[in-house]
Amino acid sequence: MLKPRGFCAGVVRAIDIVKIALETFGAPIYVRREIVHNHYVVNELADKGAIFVHEIDDVPEGQRVIYSAHGVSPAVREISRGRNLRVIDATCPLVTKVHIEAVKFAKQGYSLVLIGHRDHDEIEGTLGEAPEATQVVSNVAEAAALQVPDPNRVAYLTQTTLSLDEARDIIHALKEKFPNIVGPHTQDICYATENRQVAVRNVAHNAELVLVVGSTNSSNSNRLVEVSRNLGTIGYLIDNSQAIDPAWLQGVNTVAVTAGASAPEVLVEDVVNYLRQNGYDHVEEVEVMPENVRFGLPPEIVQAIGSADGAEALAVR
Repeated sequence: MLKPRGFCAGVVRAIDIVKIALETFGAPIYVRREIVHNHYVVNELADKGAIFVHEIDDVPEGQRVIYSAHGVSPAVREISRGRNLRVIDATCPLVTKVHIEAVKFAKQGYSLVLIGHRDHDEIEGTLGEAPEATQVVSNVAEAAALQVPDPNRVAYLTQTTLSLDEARDIIHALKEKFPNIVGPHTQDICYATENRQVAVRNVAHNAELVLVVGSTNSSNSNRLVEVSRNLGTIGYLIDNSQAIDPAWLQGVNTVAVTAGASAPEVLVEDVVNYLRQNGYDHVEEVEVMPENVRFGLPPEIVQAIGSADGAEALAVR
């Protein structure tokens, strides 16, 4: 088993926000899109009373709504205000960083290149910060074909959950085409995405099979499979142990198990137990680097907790 794996600080924060909101305010609590991209997590929160909707228009007027960890566009925030919704923002702080950078570059008159996957919720939200100035690029070919009003006034940003290799190649292509292009002061790919990819890269050569626990719509989980396959080691993305094809294990002596940043540890344990039951008796945890990042809760939740604690204290007196 690889470490670090599974939940990142942004995912822990987002899930905690939904749970605390349900405990403090009671059900229903509406959530725009999946709070994080993991089916198990979403179903668990739905069972507790969270109602997941696709768009803000699906939330009844005046109700409480949580924005997912992937962030939203200014247009979504405006619609929320128009519907008098009580908003709790669970956007990952590292995604918020990219939004702030997008606004800054657009105000400075740059043409903005957003590197990422067009259909991802995070890209949709970031693109909405400066849609007139922004073009999305998903691969090297698109980067090479890109046209902008002023080639000397171009900036790039990236989705936080990209493959490090993929981003590097696209950024290189952009720099070849636009030598004066500028980027963020620190990379936008988040620490957890990078750490999990580095962990897979470090052990893939010692394994004959890599199993990545995560849902199919999880960008960072898919990237882990790509890292393994690019190194020549067979890799599969699985939601849980039931998704394992026994044929994958035939003739395989060493299996590496990791998890995307939105996959809970209970699913990893489920996979490890399955492997134990199928002859893999020796389980070793390989820690590639420590990970101790924590993010604070948003003010709406902090205030709600404070109010609840105060009310409880008064009731005890």
